[in-house]
Amino acid sequence: MARSMNTRRPATLASLAAELGVSRTTVSNAYNRPDQLSPELRRRVLETARRLGYPGPDPVARSLRTRKAGAVGLLLTENLSYAFRDPAAVGFLEGLSLACEEAGQGLLLVPANPEREDVAAVHRAGVDGFVVYSVPDDDPHLAAVLERPVPTVVCDQPDVDSVDRVGIDDREAIAAVARHLIELGHRRIGVVCMRLARDRNDGFVSVQRQREAHFHVQRARLAALADTFGEVGVQWADVPVVERFDHSISCGATAAGQLLDRDPDLTAIICTSDILGLGALNEARRRGLRVPQDLTVTGFDGITEAERAGLTTVRQPVLEKGRAAGRLLMDNADHGRPRTVTLDTELVIGTTAAAPKSSDQWYGP
Repeated sequence: MARSMNTRRPATLASLAAELGVSRTTVSNAYNRPDQLSPELRRRVLETARRLGYPGPDPVARSLRTRKAGAVGLLLTENLSYAFRDPAAVGFLEGLSLACEEAGQGLLLVPANPEREDVAAVHRAGVDGFVVYSVPDDDPHLAAVLERPVPTVVCDQPDVDSVDRVGIDDREAIAAVARHLIELGHRRIGVVCMRLARDRNDGFVSVQRQREAHFHVQRARLAALADTFGEVGVQWADVPVVERFDHSISCGATAAGQLLDRDPDLTAIICTSDILGLGALNEARRRGLRVPQDLTVTGFDGITEAERAGLTTVRQPVLEKGRAAGRLLMDNADHGRPRTVTLDTELVIGTTAAAPKSSDQWYGP
């Protein structure tokens, strides 16, 4: 369609300045440095800009001049909807957003499908720095982030040399769960864990796969369980561990079903997240098992839904993780060595853990 001959061209910074009889710097200051103008002059500039249809300074041009994008990039190797669906991710995102608000920064989500290796979104992201949220150590998107000449902070995983990190002591946190179950008398246990690597696996995992996991948080949690139960004679090779690639309540339910199908005499199922734990609770109820009388179930994270369900779990400060990661990124002065912020966790004793029905179900001492 031909353009109408009567269509007026939008005003530019130069034409607006000419209309007002002021310098282009004055017009720019009305938007970017209002403290440099009197309230009356700024009001006159903005009113004239609205009348002439001037949209304001070009943010792309401004970023080219200042070499600042005014935004933080959040890399999570999940589909975009995950950031708004997973309760722990939502809490982290809220904390990071608060830190960005404090610093007057925007936030750009840079999602990356975990089953693809297209890193174009990382290269295209116009950001001043990255927060990397829980990715495997061999993730190509992480490698692309580290190639960018901008500051980076990792939350949870992986542990990268020369990169700042925010996280918790995963080993000690889940060891507290193990010690609690041991004190109750549990020896016949099963485990449901989150994904261990970028390749999709939805089933039982060998000890070798556990030890070689590229998600070091899951690797650390499984190793801590193995060590803690090993202290009371439980042979970890005999403990069934089921992995789920996708993180959902339904996946937790099917994983718990696999464990119980293999060993109906399990007395406890330990889950490495609350989402998986809620699924395990659903599966137990579906099978007519009473929790905790017939089966103990535990989780990890301390999300609201888990506390509402009475799940025995580990509460970690997901909101504070996000805030700490953001603040660490904004404070990007040269500190000479990578900084690590380790946040506290708390074992929450809920109503889903109790002593096994009889000691003859134990194995080991």
